[in-house]
Amino acid sequence: MSTTVLTVRLNARLKKQIRARAKGQHRPLSEQVRRYLEIAMMVEENPDLPFQFIADALESKAEADAGMLEPLDWSVK
Repeated sequence: MSTTVLTVRLNARLKKQIRARAKGQHRPLSEQVRRYLEIAMMVEENPDLPFQFIADALESKAEADAGMLEPLDWSVK
């Protein structure tokens, strides 16, 4: 995936809110903005799904990408 720089202007209040949330999530400001954009796009594409479901799905995908999943034993005992 290539990285493209995009400049976005935010009013001071919104920037302050995002910065506070980024700090609470231990993310850089740019990562928090990227996360919000990703969620917003998914919400637009799936208006019938609750926001928290989408946010949780993204978190689960990040955990899977980081190799944090454990194999599940589907055998019947």
